[in-house]
Amino acid sequence: MITVEKIDERTFKVTVKGRTTTTHTVAVDPSYHEKLTGGRVSAEKLVEKSFEFLLKRESNTSILKTFDLPVIGRYFPEYEHTIREMLA
Repeated sequence: MITVEKIDERTFKVTVKGRTTTTHTVAVDPSYHEKLTGGRVSAEKLVEKSFEFLLKRESNTSILKTFDLPVIGRYFPEYEHTIREMLA
């Protein structure tokens, strides 16, 4: 289960409950949010779907504790294309 809590305009606290519960802090620059979603979905939904993407590829205990959302693309080059499809 993924819970996304807005801390401020660009920072989100994400809790992933699984075998082990983990907490992550994710920054989303407004321009990157616009690039990926065209403003059609909230930043919270973008973060939630991004964690769904990550959890299909690694365990929640392997996900970085603090990161900027574009970092996902460095580890998984298909991220931007896939997240756009997930949000369409």
